[in-house]
Parts: sequence; structure tokens; C-alpha cells
Amino acid sequence: MRMPKKTTEERVVTIPEVKKILESIGEENLDQFQRRSLDYVAKFSKADSEVAKELVKRLIDEFGLEVEEAVQIINCMPESIEEIRGFLGGGRKILEPSKLEGIQALLVEQRKEK
Repeated sequence: MRMPKKTTEERVVTIPEVKKILESIGEENLDQFQRRSLDYVAKFSKADSEVAKELVKRLIDEFGLEVEEAVQIINCMPESIEEIRGFLGGGRKILEPSKLEGIQALLVEQRKEK
């Protein structure tokens, strides 16, 4: 009988970070679920893992977002201010228009670099 692994740390990570973690394990060492997860994140990753980390940090530091909000924005890379609002507390969190425009500009800049 295989013993369940003990969780030592829990944190919210972006899709690109999950991709990097799974790739570092090596595909031959992944179980079926992990291989499926790697296939998914490889298809839907929209940035490099280091870039994603930096973008999350900037969204938190410069725009006052919660970690979960920042991660979801980076995972989906919304294109419009209306789409960005959808990630902010289900539309309940109100940000100044200048902050929303700043977030949008940051994402546009990232898309151009990719």
C-alpha cells in the first residue's frame, strides 16, 4: 500500500509555474494525472514561469491585487478592462480606471514580448 504524501507547503502558482515544476520532475517520472496536467499546462501557458512570477509580483505590489487575483489574471491574460474586472472579486472589487488601464498596459506589453 502506498502512503499518501505529506503536504509540506501550499501556495498559489500560475500555470507557467506548474509547467516548470512538472517538467523538472521529468515526464518519465510522472503519473497519469501529472502527465495530463503537463499536457494541459503546456497548451494553456501564456508566459514563461519567471516572467509569470514577476508579473504576479508587479500586480500585487503596483496595483494592490490579492495573490489569487493576480495569478488568475496571469493564467488567462485578459485583453480588455471588462475582462480584467471579472477577475477582481467577481466584479465586486472596484479599482480606479487608471489602475485598470495600468494592468491592461502591463499585459499588452507582455504579449508583445512573447
